[in-house]
Amino acid sequence: MKNHREKVIIRTSIISIVSNLVLVGFKTTIGLISNSIAIISDAVNNLSDALSGIITIIGTKLANKAPDRNHPHGHGRIEYITSLLVSAIVLYAGLTALIESVNKIIHPEPVDYSPVTIIILSAGIIVKFALGIYVKKKGKIVNSDSLVASGTDALNDAILSTSVLISAIIYLVFSISLEAYVGAMISIFIIKAGIDLVKESVDNMLGTRVEGNLAQKIKREIIKEKDVHGAFDLDLHDYGPDRYLGSVHIELPDTLSVVDVDRISRRITKNILDKYGVLLHTIGVYSANTQDKNIMKIKSDITKIVFSHDGILEMHGFYLDKAENTITFDIIIDFKKPNREEIYQDILSQIQDKFPKYKINITLDVDVSD
Repeated sequence: MKNHREKVIIRTSIISIVSNLVLVGFKTTIGLISNSIAIISDAVNNLSDALSGIITIIGTKLANKAPDRNHPHGHGRIEYITSLLVSAIVLYAGLTALIESVNKIIHPEPVDYSPVTIIILSAGIIVKFALGIYVKKKGKIVNSDSLVASGTDALNDAILSTSVLISAIIYLVFSISLEAYVGAMISIFIIKAGIDLVKESVDNMLGTRVEGNLAQKIKREIIKEKDVHGAFDLDLHDYGPDRYLGSVHIELPDTLSVVDVDRISRRITKNILDKYGVLLHTIGVYSANTQDKNIMKIKSDITKIVFSHDGILEMHGFYLDKAENTITFDIIIDFKKPNREEIYQDILSQIQDKFPKYKINITLDVDVSD
């Protein structure tokens, strides 16, 4: 599967590179002949796309290197570093094109469009639209953020090239030159795209919240397992596209043996890996009281206290240990609440006052997944 993904990314990137280089050649030629900064800016944009494709190929090859002693989880995150390099190229292309466009606005020069210019620009737009649709489709198939971004960028380029074509037609029909302004507009779009790419790359390297739909699917799959009362604290670490390692807590009845727990954990690990390609290397266990109705009443009372406070997202892992006289559970408070610690202390205080016989242990958990 990994080798297939690599082949698809490389093949698609090569098609994109060749197409962009052909467009660069044509657009640079007609841009120089017609003295059009808009067309030259468009050519620079295509050149940055070609360079991005080359970097994507290099990144994909390096990311697929086998794990080693120093990198036991593989080299998948290299794709995020190469994405950052692509972002830098896009930003540079946009800034240089903007400077040149502004210079043309301040010091306008005559342009010389021709019917050949219109034909080449029109052909370039068609190529870009087709390329964008193709690359984006392939990117979704193999779950490659780089390809999806490249495809989206190609579609945006087609729209920008259309604006260049329109400005050329306006000049031919009305002798009004808008090309410097169009060049500036294209540059701004390129810069914005570069900034968005930088943000996405940095987010991936810092680590972002796991995609909600995936988290919910995994939790729903886990609780299908017999005796699992709940799945909580799912935490996935991204080691590159489609490379997740993670951990989760499951709630099990306090009547199960260690052998029972081991069997359940192993089945969950295999099932999630087979269905979602996610390796749950750690499955923690919360023991759930199931034999004492009085404990169930205490849990109900505590649950009411907890959820009487604003901002509580979840309470889980409740267990009352009679031998130790302890009550233990976790709560999750919305990140949007600036006074999370105050809410936590208030809950702890109220519960301790109501149940002075027990030592109350509440863990303020982190909202890591939906």
